[in-house]
Amino acid sequence: MFRSLSILVLAALVSGLLAGAAIHAVETPALVAGAETVQAVGVLWLNALRMTIVPLVFSLLVTGVASAADAAATGRLAGRAFMIFAAVLLVAALYGAGAISGLLALWPVDPASGAALTGAVQGDSVPAATTGFREWLPTLAPANPIRAAADDAILQIVVFGLVFGFAATRLRHDLRTPLIGFFQAVAETMIVIVRWVLIAAPIGVFALALGIGLRTGLDAAGALTQYVLMVSAVTIGALILPYGLVAVLRGHDFARFARACAPVQALAFSTQSSLACLPAMVERTRDELGASTQVTGVVLPLAVAVFRMTSPVANLAVAFFIIHLYGLEPSAGQIAAAIAVSLAVSVGAVGLPGQISFFASMAPICLALGAPVEILAILLAVEVIPDIFRTVGNVTADMAVAAVVRPPEEPALAAEAVTEAALGGASQPGASA
Repeated sequence: MFRSLSILVLAALVSGLLAGAAIHAVETPALVAGAETVQAVGVLWLNALRMTIVPLVFSLLVTGVASAADAAATGRLAGRAFMIFAAVLLVAALYGAGAISGLLALWPVDPASGAALTGAVQGDSVPAATTGFREWLPTLAPANPIRAAADDAILQIVVFGLVFGFAATRLRHDLRTPLIGFFQAVAETMIVIVRWVLIAAPIGVFALALGIGLRTGLDAAGALTQYVLMVSAVTIGALILPYGLVAVLRGHDFARFARACAPVQALAFSTQSSLACLPAMVERTRDELGASTQVTGVVLPLAVAVFRMTSPVANLAVAFFIIHLYGLEPSAGQIAAAIAVSLAVSVGAVGLPGQISFFASMAPICLALGAPVEILAILLAVEVIPDIFRTVGNVTADMAVAAVVRPPEEPALAAEAVTEAALGGASQPGASA
């Protein structure tokens, strides 16, 4: 469903731009008034997406932390895998922020094209903080979580969600289970709402694109094309991380690892789903790399369930492109907050379909940087292209971790039990995890 929806949304973007440009050219008052009315429908659709951000992000963080803690407790092998996951995600986030900043310095967006894209998708930005570290540090903990949610203070929401999730894992089982179940229900409810809203995505994106074309003609097309090329390039460049990991830690297996990855990468390119690639990953890791049943039955399912290397890479690339478009200069504290938020939401959003995870992951990062989130509705329409390279990078990183982690000396839990614990409700078909 979501794959065909992506094509429809992309077609809606193109047709909306063309229709708006045509009305812009003829400047007929009746057509202009009608187009502005249609654009209001797009704003309504966007607001319906925005209303799910805070409850969805908070619930996903709580349930994600609880699921990851349960999976990490299954044995030493899982614990070592989680250490590698964390290290790779941190390096990936730093790479993503640095790579897109370098690309934008070498190839800045044409001011006219950027203004054409942002001028028709207005949103409120948050001014960059000018306080120092001593003033910024106390703001990490929300004195009033409800007010933080109302003010879109996303870093405070993320911090509270992480603390809440970790605290919930310390409760007795009879108390923890219904609490985590409640937030799972909230998250699933928000996802149902987002799915409903996304069904109308072709209409919403068409309406917003119509407004862009109405005001600027086709001037925004250049910025959108540059966005797709840049985010795709940064995401493809992230492949150096899993290959580098294997080269450094298992240099003698590097050639075999490259051969083992190739068919899985081709499958990821066509399916855009890490979950759909899991059987192929297990087969190639076992047959080509000689991995044990513990590794294929523990590490790979865990990786698919809770590890998405390209999430912070691509999400930060998108967010930095947006602040470049709007000419914003976030403070060092906001940039650090955005990197931290990108790492946190990469765990919470694992297993969601691409369109849902894009908005659920990107909105908190944009809010942390003080960037408007309204433009995400337009960028969602072209996400189908970078999403291909997200999945290719993720399956490569999953196999790299499986290649470098060593099984424990002591017997581990049965692979089937760990697989069920890791994948329980975390992934679903169509997810670009």
